[in-house]
Amino acid sequence: MIGQLIGGLIVGILARLLLPGKEAFPDGPLGWILTAVLGVAGAFLGTFIGGALWGGENYGAGWVMSIVGAILLLLLFRLVMGRKTSA
Repeated sequence: MIGQLIGGLIVGILARLLLPGKEAFPDGPLGWILTAVLGVAGAFLGTFIGGALWGGENYGAGWVMSIVGAILLLLLFRLVMGRKTSA
């Protein structure tokens, strides 16, 4: 479980780095936790998309599909919550 959280954190960070702009994530530890959740959820979404397109039943998302899934979730998050604006 710790390994999945660390992997999710890495995927979430990569997705946030690849997508320009700032999200409305809070600063501090809660922002890091939300980034990890984004990465883990992105891996699940990437597994679902990859399995539906070409993988079949036992498809497991690799790094690329995990990051694609996290980017899609990040775009959805920005659509719903907006971007962080400087005060």
